[in-house]
Amino acid sequence: MKLGAFSISISVKDLVKSKEFYEKLGFSAFAGSIEQNYIIMKNENALIGLFQGMFEGNILTFNPGWDENANNIENFDDIREIQKQLKISGLSLTSEVEDNTSGAASIMLTDPDGNMILLDQHR
Repeated sequence: MKLGAFSISISVKDLVKSKEFYEKLGFSAFAGSIEQNYIIMKNENALIGLFQGMFEGNILTFNPGWDENANNIENFDDIREIQKQLKISGLSLTSEVEDNTSGAASIMLTDPDGNMILLDQHR
């Protein structure tokens, strides 16, 4: 299963302070803005999404069809195929996408320790 680019989405209390902290670790802003209440930080192929007031807890995020630079990948597994494989494997999804659709969509599931996992396809 090709899940695409991986990042962690972190719920932060103070976006400016968090941005400054991760800049000291060598990350730089890649997408988003303070005004949008989120910033995606990048250090080589490592991605961290900083989100203020958008959700609780932290989320493991995969982007089918994208690499770590948000470039389209030619060959990737569509989210509907991933969803089908996850269900065949016996995993329960907390949100699903309609099978008869195409394009951008997302699904969510929770790992055995309660960590949220978001598969978010943008195309």
